[in-house]
Amino acid sequence: MAATVNSSTLLSHPTLNPSTFVNGEASASSFTTTTLFSGGVCAYRTSEASHTASLKRGNVSARLTVPDHIRKPHYIYSTLLPEISSEYQIHNAEGIDNMRAACKLAARVLDYAGTLVRTSEFLYQQSVTTNEIDEAVHQMIIEAAAYPSPLGYGQFPKSVCTSVNECMYHGIPDSRKLQDGDIINIDVAVYLNGYHGDTSKTFLCGNVDDATKKLVKVTEECLQLGISVCKDGAPFQNIGDRICHMVDLSVNLLRSLVMVWIDLLDMV
Repeated sequence: MAATVNSSTLLSHPTLNPSTFVNGEASASSFTTTTLFSGGVCAYRTSEASHTASLKRGNVSARLTVPDHIRKPHYIYSTLLPEISSEYQIHNAEGIDNMRAACKLAARVLDYAGTLVRTSEFLYQQSVTTNEIDEAVHQMIIEAAAYPSPLGYGQFPKSVCTSVNECMYHGIPDSRKLQDGDIINIDVAVYLNGYHGDTSKTFLCGNVDDATKKLVKVTEECLQLGISVCKDGAPFQNIGDRICHMVDLSVNLLRSLVMVWIDLLDMV
């Protein structure tokens, strides 16, 4: 499933400025460190005793270059995030065709990125790094004459977002190798012919524990429920309403979601 939006209406959050802060409202056993960098958010739970996150940041290499002939989104020429558009967009047939092309490319790139994760499952000592995933994704996108949308968005330094384990989203690729038991969300977005195609998926690496598998499975089920209500004229709120209704129908499912999160945090 890929989503698309015209570059002039890319969503932003008014508080997402490049900075780093620690959430001081910690429980007795833990606190949460959140990094706001280049428009992205990485959050992870850390131990109060050691103050060391289980997911440690690796080395972030220099941003990759994009050939001059490739069309680029306007936001890369500014350090500011784009404002939310107040105008409706009504696309003609050409625009819709461009949307499809951008989404299809994003989906192909995501599928390819997933093969890199699965290949590394059997070679843990020589497994892929998230930076190598970034390089491969970047190359595939520019070979398709497209631009990797994350690159330069609010100064984001990479061409794809790779969020491993407790990193919630918009993780920055680095030198850390994927390890047995990891999960990784790969978020691919491409800019092609004036439109963005955006899609992501969480992949399992090797022997993932049952609690984490359950978290990924339930999340994917909720995604499919949200997709099922998408149609011409449907309000966006229907997506969240459908997911919440599904959870409310089953106390056991709600309990499962809570227990999965508890189990996941206990592993950190």
